Amino acid sequence: MITRRSLASILALPAALAARAQSVPDDPYTSFDPDGTAHIKRALPVPKTISPEAQALMMPGEKWIPAGGTKERDAWMEKMQTVYPVDVKDTPVAGVDAWIVTPKPAVPKKKDRVLICLHGGGFTADSGSQIESIPMAAMTGTQVIAVRYRLAPKYPFPAAVDDTVAVYKEALKTHKPKNIAVYGTSAGAVLGAQVMVQLRKLGLPLPAALGFFSGWVDLSRHGDSRFLYGNNGLRDYNAMVEKLKGLSMVEYVADHDRKDPVLSPIYSDMKGFPPTLCMTSTRDLCLSGTANFHRALLRAGVDARLMVFDALQHAFWYQFDLPESREALEAQASFLDLHLGS
Repeated sequence: MITRRSLASILALPAALAARAQSVPDDPYTSFDPDGTAHIKRALPVPKTISPEAQALMMPGEKWIPAGGTKERDAWMEKMQTVYPVDVKDTPVAGVDAWIVTPKPAVPKKKDRVLICLHGGGFTADSGSQIESIPMAAMTGTQVIAVRYRLAPKYPFPAAVDDTVAVYKEALKTHKPKNIAVYGTSAGAVLGAQVMVQLRKLGLPLPAALGFFSGWVDLSRHGDSRFLYGNNGLRDYNAMVEKLKGLSMVEYVADHDRKDPVLSPIYSDMKGFPPTLCMTSTRDLCLSGTANFHRALLRAGVDARLMVFDALQHAFWYQFDLPESREALEAQASFLDLHLGS
């Protein structure tokens, strides 16, 4: 039974809550525009949850990998091939430039399998065709075809898709689909998802597995993490500001419809996609894109897994000798190895 006293208390509650809200001081670290846009100022210490080696690389002035075309980079690549012994040959496949990366020593029982590697570099550069293929060949004991697809702006979408499909069709001549897996990092992850949609469109069988390492599948809009991080985590966000005034991948997309399901697989039917490993990190500009793709795969009933590392930057596994990178590469290799031939 509601008495006069209890009714008075109920009526007074909104006023009390309003008074309390007015007494809360303004947040000095966050302000909001009328449309909800947040302006954030934070102090983010180097987290102790990551290895000392990774912590050291987060110091000012440190570089995660040596710049291309330098003696330091050459020495770094030599070290990689010492850790991951392989044979690398420059051999076109189906008329497409490629590296054929073969583990040393060869593993005869795995000769009927092949991995197709799609490198990162924003579709305008080759930032990792060998960096991404050498560890996987050695760790899985499987030959890798690293596709050096045509690059934008000279060759916009769908050139990279067409080149990868051509290589995949060539692989099908000598390998069963269950013995082929496709993987890539950054733009290569994007391309891998695009190729899955195009293969289905062409009526071709899909590969045994997909490795989607730090990418996104919706080129028509930005996710949250694109506004928080640059390629090097918190370091080079200013370099992203101008790009974020518009949409990304302008050179690659050109004037194509950004909601084309091949270009942006989020708009495609993903049912029947191969088992997929999604990998990212919490200071990765592709964190949102990778997580959103994982959720879309789950909604489509796909066997999809998501592995997220703390604090590290975009494609951190390029720095192959970090403890976290070794863990990431082992997870990638184990997943692909598990599904090949299964």
